Amino acid sequence: MKLILSRKGFDSSNGGFPSLILPDGRMVSLPIPEKSKIRYSDLLIEIDLNKKSKSTYKDFMEDLFRDKIKSEKRCQSIEREDQFCHLDPDIYKNIIQRKLGWRGAFGQIDQAATHLENQKVQEGDIFLFFGWFRKTKLEDNKLIYDKIDEQGRHIIFGYMEIGEIIKPSLATSYYDWLEGHPHLEEKYLGQKQKTHTLYLAADYLSLAPGLPGYGTFNFSEKLVLSKEGETKSKWNLPDIFRKTKISYHSNAWKEDYFQSVGRGQEFVMEATEEIKGWALSLITQNLT
Repeated sequence: MKLILSRKGFDSSNGGFPSLILPDGRMVSLPIPEKSKIRYSDLLIEIDLNKKSKSTYKDFMEDLFRDKIKSEKRCQSIEREDQFCHLDPDIYKNIIQRKLGWRGAFGQIDQAATHLENQKVQEGDIFLFFGWFRKTKLEDNKLIYDKIDEQGRHIIFGYMEIGEIIKPSLATSYYDWLEGHPHLEEKYLGQKQKTHTLYLAADYLSLAPGLPGYGTFNFSEKLVLSKEGETKSKWNLPDIFRKTKISYHSNAWKEDYFQSVGRGQEFVMEATEEIKGWALSLITQNLT
């Protein structure tokens, strides 16, 4: 079995802000801005702001970002095109209306898709999705970033075991519940079909058949990759990872941290029995 650490959501160049750790511990990965059929205002989540309920991603993003969006060029993509977004990986079950039979899905294309193919990623392998997150708090009926977590950290927010690998050009013929997924947009189905790939979640987790094959996590310090007191790209990976090769990373191990690369989306490794146990403990202990 392979384990894939997959970087997703807002970063400094796509969105410009950290994703969110809500005051109740829920982790909200913000999908990157992109013209699509889905808007941030379509994505639902309940936040109790002293009995004032804000129920869409757009609502709390405006609280968090509005002043900076007006002044910083890096943020302008968030307010263009009525705030469309690229909802992928799509593993948050209840944020939008779903068709019968829906399950988690993740699309990839071009170099990133080729990398996964070259690494022989297949059914039964597990993605652990991570991103740039920061804690938030409630102040004056608004959601704001917590100053005690000013830099933000790389944190694992969800998982997906691969149940099927398909070509998106065939997807809607057999899986009508995939309708609306961004990788079924015409711009993705055009000239890039050779590398274009959709990964569909397994119904159940093979390491623990009683658990779903995909899901998201509530925040825990055990999910944090970044080493305390260091920049977010310096990771405090357990020593068990020293025994396995991680794609895109050569000579990444330093004396007391793992230096993750600044570029690249998927980091693939063969999962030893110890790494399988580590991944399973994260899932069982932190599943939403």
